[in-house]
Amino acid sequence: MKCYVGSIITVNENDDVFGYLVEDHGKILYVGNQLPKEYEQAERIELGDKALIPSFVDTHQHLASFSTFQAGLNVMDAETNIELASMIQKFVNHSKEKTLICFGASPYSVKEGKLISRKELDLVCPDKEIMVVKYDGHACIINSKLMNRLKKKLEKLRGYHPETGEMNQEAFFACSDYITNSISIPRLFRNMQNAADFMASKGIGCVHSVSGVGFIGNLDISMEQAFAKSLRNGMQVRIFPQSMDVKVATSRKLPRIGGCFQCALDGCFGSQDASLNEPYTDGSSGVLYYTDEQVIDFCKRANRAGLQIEMHAIGDKAFDQACRAIKAALDDYPRENHRHGIIHDCLPTEEGVKICRDYHIQMPVQSAFINWKQEPDEYLEAILGKERAEKLNPLGTFVRNGIIISDGSDAPCTTPNPIAWIDKAVNHPVHGEAISVQDALRMCTYNGYYASFDEDKRGSLEVGKFADMVILSENPYEVEKTDLKNIKVEQLLLQGLPYRSCRENIFKAALRGLLSRDA
Repeated sequence: MKCYVGSIITVNENDDVFGYLVEDHGKILYVGNQLPKEYEQAERIELGDKALIPSFVDTHQHLASFSTFQAGLNVMDAETNIELASMIQKFVNHSKEKTLICFGASPYSVKEGKLISRKELDLVCPDKEIMVVKYDGHACIINSKLMNRLKKKLEKLRGYHPETGEMNQEAFFACSDYITNSISIPRLFRNMQNAADFMASKGIGCVHSVSGVGFIGNLDISMEQAFAKSLRNGMQVRIFPQSMDVKVATSRKLPRIGGCFQCALDGCFGSQDASLNEPYTDGSSGVLYYTDEQVIDFCKRANRAGLQIEMHAIGDKAFDQACRAIKAALDDYPRENHRHGIIHDCLPTEEGVKICRDYHIQMPVQSAFINWKQEPDEYLEAILGKERAEKLNPLGTFVRNGIIISDGSDAPCTTPNPIAWIDKAVNHPVHGEAISVQDALRMCTYNGYYASFDEDKRGSLEVGKFADMVILSENPYEVEKTDLKNIKVEQLLLQGLPYRSCRENIFKAALRGLLSRDA
């Protein structure tokens, strides 16, 4: 039995801060300001200037992809394409793999103002296949060796640009499919173990993973299920199959479906294919991947099957389509506690927000996209115009409308880091869209657990719930807003115990997960 003494930030209904929390055998026994006598002999942990909060949740990431890319080369910090090429050359020289993955290239964060080209890749990597994925996860650049291997398939697809080596839309998906299928099962499992340990270092105790990105037979979904069931350290994983086929979820006894890729209604701003009601400054309008009829049919089938639905929508035209489709599904077959959600919600419309409010549609947003180095404000203003760019990521609007928002990284697009999410949400550059520290913390904790029906057991520090908690270096309610980004995660506690690494024998863990009968 342990008694934590200090700033206990509960994130309960009233946002209470208490002085004591007692935990025993992984459950919270008491929270309050006067310690009952029966707990006076408990081991005391003095927090001092630190604070105890609920564990964080990443409500939108691609676990298999993040795990894979994290094990590769991250080039987000490159200042020039020359530096990026040098990083790749060192990576090539030290890697024993025949097929290589780099992630994070952006034309907007390098001095050249353009992506590295196929010819430049060939100079530093002529003999191995390599794919450099763009920061937004919607495009890539490949070298000649990989292009020659996939040429017959790629040249028939939209988004094939052999001159530069840039692949987007269907051509990108084909490259991604090939790369992911080159990864062995043991390597994928080890990568997921490492990724979970990294997230734990950021205070994340639960991740919502959208899966189904090209592995044969949706192997990544099956492996993520096995990985989730193999965990014995309290880390929680909730899986959304990225499919418009309801059976992909129901056959695996998963209660939810959705994400990006097959469930993406449009593209993204980085590739200028997010779908807009009014055109970009260059006159284009982006890409809407499906008709209203197709999306509504999917939502009706999934809703009637009792599944929770989430769909990717970045542009306002895609956002409106998602709202119409979920509304149509709920009008067709009303459900009180559906928890359907729209992911990203970067450029919502007034009409769509009203539908979300009235139909209780929740939103897994990404505050990490605010002041994003890989997609800077100057670029967004150039393609959208200043007035429309200032309407992006309107967190304050969502909160004022009573919409439940949670937060996620969209990893590998951004690195999972809830402290950064809180900082960006509270210090939003558009004053009216900034939210309070209390709302930002709730967005990253309780609301994340709510989004996966876990709020009765986790997400706030209340009696009877699991003691899934994070010790922060400072109290976020007391520091200056501009200093929020400096707060450190000192420890993650899951079911009352300090986080234990996932790393163990891969085959033993995988077998345990595959044989588990847990839901």
